Amino acid sequence: MGYCGMGPRENSSGTHARRGGITKTGNAHLRRIVIEAAWAYRHRPAVSRALRTRQATLSPEVTAIAWKAQHRLHTRYRRLLGRSKCQQKVVTAIGRELLGFIWAIGVTVEAEQRTRQPLAA
Repeated sequence: MGYCGMGPRENSSGTHARRGGITKTGNAHLRRIVIEAAWAYRHRPAVSRALRTRQATLSPEVTAIAWKAQHRLHTRYRRLLGRSKCQQKVVTAIGRELLGFIWAIGVTVEAEQRTRQPLAA
């Protein structure tokens, strides 16, 4: 989240702490792409035919993480909107959490690749 500037801004001194929005200090292109992807979580979770064919080559762990992300992020989107939050801020929060799921999938795939590769002598 810090790499793309979606971490929270904070100004602290002693017991005083001021928190703000996202820092925007990282990769702007990645941040824009993730925010655009976060808008998709307005819709109910579903696995379309096209998504099913893309997921055919993935491991069950990665598919499970993706399905969990769909449910969690859609639910969070609805809850935040239900609390009368600004839609752009809601999508930014969803995008930030989406980065966590992307990281989890990357870690899972990396671990799978390590176990498949034979050790070099």
